[in-house]
Amino acid sequence: MGQETAAKKEKEKKKAKQRQEKNDKKKDRQANNNKGKSLEDMMAYVDENGNLSPTPPDPRKKKVINLEDIQLGAARPEAVEAREIIRNGVVTFFNDAKGYGFINDLASQESVFVHINQLSEPIKERDKVTFETEMGQKGLSAIKVRKTV
Repeated sequence: MGQETAAKKEKEKKKAKQRQEKNDKKKDRQANNNKGKSLEDMMAYVDENGNLSPTPPDPRKKKVINLEDIQLGAARPEAVEAREIIRNGVVTFFNDAKGYGFINDLASQESVFVHINQLSEPIKERDKVTFETEMGQKGLSAIKVRKTV
């Protein structure tokens, strides 16, 4: 009964190898222990390109940024000139029953949606009109629509 089989020998070798690897890892952790490092050794810096580096950035490469140049939130609307606010166009389609239509802008040749609530007087197809625009839920919409003679 004192005989050892080949399978038992393999298991013993495998266990001894695992114990040895575990001890090696333990010794490696003890040798490379990070405890007791100074604050300077643990410090990381961000260089002028936004990358982490172990050395402090060069103060001569520092960029000066004005507070006014920093934008938080949505972009500020650009100033629109007065002549661009009022547009001229031709009514290409208008449905009185449904109360909407489209105006073809003469300057840009784009089609602009118009609703009956934005009319100052009734319009029909091929009428020349002046209008202003605003962004609606589905795109550009005409407002303050007036017929021109």
